[in-house]
Amino acid sequence: MNEMILLKLGEMVLKGLNRRSFEDKLQANIHRRLNNLGQFRVYTRQSTTYVEPMREDCDMDGACEAMKKVFGVVGVARARACEKDKDAILAACKEYLDEPLRTASTFKVETKRADKTFPMTSIQTSQYVGGELDEAYPNLQVDVHNPKLTVHVEIRDYAAFVYADAEPGAGGLPVGINGRAVSLLSGGIDSPVSSYMIAKRGVALEMVHFFSYPYTSPEAKEKVLDLARLLVPWCGHLTVHVVPFTKIQEELRRSCPEELFTIIMRRFMMRISEAVAQRIGAHALVTGECLGQVASQTMEAMNATGAVVSLPVLRPCVGMDKEEIVQIARKIGTYDTSILPYEDCCTVFTPRHPRLRPRLDEVELAEEKLDIEAMVKDAVDNIERIHL
Repeated sequence: MNEMILLKLGEMVLKGLNRRSFEDKLQANIHRRLNNLGQFRVYTRQSTTYVEPMREDCDMDGACEAMKKVFGVVGVARARACEKDKDAILAACKEYLDEPLRTASTFKVETKRADKTFPMTSIQTSQYVGGELDEAYPNLQVDVHNPKLTVHVEIRDYAAFVYADAEPGAGGLPVGINGRAVSLLSGGIDSPVSSYMIAKRGVALEMVHFFSYPYTSPEAKEKVLDLARLLVPWCGHLTVHVVPFTKIQEELRRSCPEELFTIIMRRFMMRISEAVAQRIGAHALVTGECLGQVASQTMEAMNATGAVVSLPVLRPCVGMDKEEIVQIARKIGTYDTSILPYEDCCTVFTPRHPRLRPRLDEVELAEEKLDIEAMVKDAVDNIERIHL
């Protein structure tokens, strides 16, 4: 039988009557990720999803790497299927796992017997396979507590499977099972991490980026698109809504108190993002705000910026310190791009002494002279949409 990939499912196996909808969404996401890697059959049985190549030219290495970034999967294992016979299982172990068996110093065998009609118990199967492998490979010693190699045997309805230790998956829930949101994506470290974290909870995303040409360069815009591309393997296909923000910032600089500029600017970002969300049927906004990190991220400031929208504002980084955020950015591959020295619209007009604890009434008073509805409409009508 062919080599295949076994995907171990995470918290979705605890779902009740709606579990099937989670499995269907996961399978659809897997099919999309495998689309350019060959023809695969994907199906779920007994809390495991199987990715089976249907042709010899399927890219198994690429498929295995892609599956590690599919939310909903906690473990990824390349396995060999064989007949449900003790000698066939032993032969598959010797053939398929020969290299790791030759290089390991200690090992153990773990068996899961989902098919209770199999004549040997899990313990008996492990003892038989482990004893034969111990004799066949003089370099090996049995260590059931801390082995260098674990040989896994699974006896299921249609076949038996053997594989070495599974690699960690992305965890979380399948993207799209918890609806759609709009994520505000800057060129910094935090917003890509917050997007990743919300996608991990099963939310499909579209991105909004605020671009202030000529104050911000085309290279700065391309940096943000590069960050979005790095998120695609985790989040799936993304649309980036690039908002022309220069006219709004220039008007705010002319008309608003300097110490409130950042808060009012962010209120416009929230209004525009909510307008985008309404157009695409999204039900929440996502930001990379982290409590107390900068002047615009005090509780008073976040209250003032969030007061202009009716949608929930999700802030997955709000309680994290910078090092925790950086660790996740390195893990998902966005850190090196985030630290490239290109300006973004939030840093171009930074006031010298921003108000740390703005009162909502004074912010609203400062906005009274602005034609807010017209400014938001003009920005939304001129959005550039880039599909990744």
